[in-house]
Amino acid sequence: MPVSASTRPVAAADRKPRDRSRGWARWMFYSHLWLGVITTGLVLIICVTGVLLNHKRPLGLMPDVPNESPGALPASLPIAELAARAEGAVRPEVAATGIDRMDVRPGDGFVKVRFDDREVHEVTVDLASGRVLHVGLRNDVFLEKLHSGAIFGDGWTLLSDIAAVALAVLVISGLWLWLYPRARS
Repeated sequence: MPVSASTRPVAAADRKPRDRSRGWARWMFYSHLWLGVITTGLVLIICVTGVLLNHKRPLGLMPDVPNESPGALPASLPIAELAARAEGAVRPEVAATGIDRMDVRPGDGFVKVRFDDREVHEVTVDLASGRVLHVGLRNDVFLEKLHSGAIFGDGWTLLSDIAAVALAVLVISGLWLWLYPRARS
C-alpha cells in the first residue's frame, strides 16, 4: 500500500528548522501575560493612590490654609522660632516626637511644620508674625506612603520602582505584540 505524503512520518532530516521569530513571539507573549498578571495589583494601587494624591485638596485630604499676609522672606522670623511656635501649638506628646519636615512657602507667607508622630500632625505658622494659622492632621500622608511603598518600610520603596519598570516593559511588549503580526503581513 502506498504511503501518502500526508501520513508518512517526517524524517529528522526533512524537518524544517523552527522559525526563531515564532519562538520569540511566543516568549514575548507569555512574558507579557505573566508580568501583567503578577504586577496588576501593585500597578492598580499606584494608579488609584496617584489619582487621589492629584486631587487631595478638593477631597479634603490636605488642609487649605488661606493667609492674607504673605510677607517677604527676609522679613520672616527665624526658622528656629517658627519651629518653637509650632511645637507650642500641639500636645506635648506630639511635640516630643520631633519635627519631620518644614515646608517653607514664602509666596504664601507661611511654613507648614509636620511632626513625626503616628497621626502626622501639621501646624501652619505665618512667616512674618509667627501666628499659628492651622493645627490639624495630614490625611494624605498615608496615601503618599502607600503610593511610594514607604508604608511597608524604607526598603519597600523599590517596589514602586519595580512596578514602574514592569509597566514600561508591559507597554513596550504590548506594542510589540500588537505590531508584530502587522509587520509580518
